[in-house]
Amino acid sequence: MLRDLEHAKRPVLEAVKCSLDNSIYNPNVGYFTPGKKMVSTELNVSSVQKMARTVFFLDVLLNNIQTGAVNTKRELYYIAKGYVKSDSRLRPLDFDDQNESDAIIQFICDMLQVYREEMNCFANDRGGQTYSKQLIVTESLGDGTKAEVDLGSMGTTPFQPKNKPQVFKLRSRGKIDFCLVIESEGTANTLVSNGFTKRNKCIVVGAQGVPSNGVRGWVKTIQDQLEIPVYFYGDLDAYTLQNIYRTLKAGSAASLIRNQDFSAPEVRFLGVLPEDVKKYDLHCYPVSEKNASDMRSLKKARDVLQNDPFFHDKRNKKLSDILNWLLKNKVRCEQQALFSINPKDPTTPEKVILEKIKNKSYV
Repeated sequence: MLRDLEHAKRPVLEAVKCSLDNSIYNPNVGYFTPGKKMVSTELNVSSVQKMARTVFFLDVLLNNIQTGAVNTKRELYYIAKGYVKSDSRLRPLDFDDQNESDAIIQFICDMLQVYREEMNCFANDRGGQTYSKQLIVTESLGDGTKAEVDLGSMGTTPFQPKNKPQVFKLRSRGKIDFCLVIESEGTANTLVSNGFTKRNKCIVVGAQGVPSNGVRGWVKTIQDQLEIPVYFYGDLDAYTLQNIYRTLKAGSAASLIRNQDFSAPEVRFLGVLPEDVKKYDLHCYPVSEKNASDMRSLKKARDVLQNDPFFHDKRNKKLSDILNWLLKNKVRCEQQALFSINPKDPTTPEKVILEKIKNKSYV
């Protein structure tokens, strides 16, 4: 920018375009990667504030790297506010709300093609609530020391790693057969309280809905370091398939430069599956075009079937078939429906899950 200005040229900032129309899905890679499209911002009347804010915020972030300081996006918003308050020359750069500063941080990361964490900026998202009797986690701390956590000594209290999976080294006490990622933290906790991890050599992770970067990075760490089968169990609905499972497995268009370390391509969709509804006579809710939320979900399902390269890939045809089944039947089945199969036996959901794993009833 400085060189262009010195030569009386309008500077241009370019960043990777992080959107679905610039997303490439190669099943051999397993996650979304960016195409060649870029977003360009040239200095003019309408862009001068954005470019000035970019330089201003880049200085804030670089100062954090130099000093070793770490902040959340919310804290950085207030740090910027502090600079503006103390220097009247910066007032034209002031942010009305955090969404504006978040957008600048994202633009800087897309421009430099680095992770937000590499700029010492961390979100408040954490890895999923994790339970196991066999897993031992060693964390490398910033001062060079290490901390070890034996999950087998924690009872039913979950281990919840922070959003920096690269600092964790995993090992097991004996064999671990599989990792089960459950969409609902509450259901994960229920299974553990009912003895799931006592009776099975496994890891259970509560994904808390749409997986945060922390959850995605943590599951990726489990997949790569332990090399065990990873299964996802969640609702049978369009939202779960296209927003939750696909994001966990292949990443998202919004974080194209991060998907390599924040996706778990080998995770399988264990259910709920359409065949489970019939086999176990599971209760389903009707999905209606007249309901605003349902209408948006159905519209999104049709859209991803047409435009999402993940669902276009022939290796994911069975997932596309499920979306088409949902569009045709206009129902949704929640993961908790397993508890209705035999209300007198609290271990029934566990038995069904284990049976599905044994019979390879997953996608």
